[in-house]
Amino acid sequence: MAPNNGRGASEIFQGQVLLYKSLYGHMDAMTLKWFIELGIPDIIHNHGQPITLPELMSVLQVPHTKASGVQSLMCYLAHKGFFEIVRAHDKAEEKQAYALTAASELLVKGSDLCLLPMMECFLGPDFSTIWSQLKKWTYEDNLTLYDVSIGTTLWELLDKNPARNKLFNDAMASDSQMMNMALRGCNWVFEGVESMVDVGGGTGITAKTICEAFPNMKCIVLELPRVVENLADSNNLTYVGGDMFISIPKADAVLLKWILHNWSDKDCKKILENCKKAISDKGGKVIVIDVVINENEDEHELTGLKHLMDITMACLINGKERREEEWKKLFLEAGFHSYKISSLTGHLSLIEIFP
Repeated sequence: MAPNNGRGASEIFQGQVLLYKSLYGHMDAMTLKWFIELGIPDIIHNHGQPITLPELMSVLQVPHTKASGVQSLMCYLAHKGFFEIVRAHDKAEEKQAYALTAASELLVKGSDLCLLPMMECFLGPDFSTIWSQLKKWTYEDNLTLYDVSIGTTLWELLDKNPARNKLFNDAMASDSQMMNMALRGCNWVFEGVESMVDVGGGTGITAKTICEAFPNMKCIVLELPRVVENLADSNNLTYVGGDMFISIPKADAVLLKWILHNWSDKDCKKILENCKKAISDKGGKVIVIDVVINENEDEHELTGLKHLMDITMACLINGKERREEEWKKLFLEAGFHSYKISSLTGHLSLIEIFP
């Protein structure tokens, strides 16, 4: 037997566990897909109280022979934090029951904060096929996983498929609701700002939230013409069709919400240069909402999520998530002189950049 560099049995077994965890890791997404497709979060929510396994089996109308398998799936999802296992009394008998947690409550249809569209978008049947092409992607110069697997970019695919485009837009809108909740606690960011441009602001979900909080602020949503052509302006919200790589309307502040991670450093520099032209050198600022990778301060699991997001951006659209030193370099190269990073959500930061 070949030596293992003098490692003890305990360390070798730990290595085996890590390999097996990665081997079975794809099941995390598949078990999540399973309980979303069966509507289990809605079933428990509508049940009005924690649900026992027999009650769940009855609602799902699955064969009795599947009880053991369903229980295994539910126990694993509880271990991952999607359910809480509690004790319930059924006909004077104490039984194990499943209650929703903060994570699974975000998957209940019709709730104010629902991330179901995000899950449905990225748990689609073609996603695993795309990721199976990572080896081929590695050797194809400047091509994305979409290019090497189906011969087109993500953006071209969305343009050609209205149903898929709607699914993607619904996913982004659901995520915006989460960011909007966080922004409601960040009024200090917009105090004194009389006008703001939300670059790539979609249908204006975030801009509307800011307008409600600051009714005297003039908000502009800059988006591609085809996105905003049928949207109606309101008292302090205006939609403008345009291209952030060409020019950005003048304002006190420019908001870039989950925009820069889509682009290379070269493209980001151009966007930021246009932002700098749009704001005043005195009192103006650019507000970036994006990921900041920080292994030294973040919890291990959070760092893992940020690295997975970085892989996703790099492979799917040639984008990237950045560390603070990478952000700083980008800001300075675009002509800005200072910045301030604040936490926003569990994985997103708010960065104020000053000319």
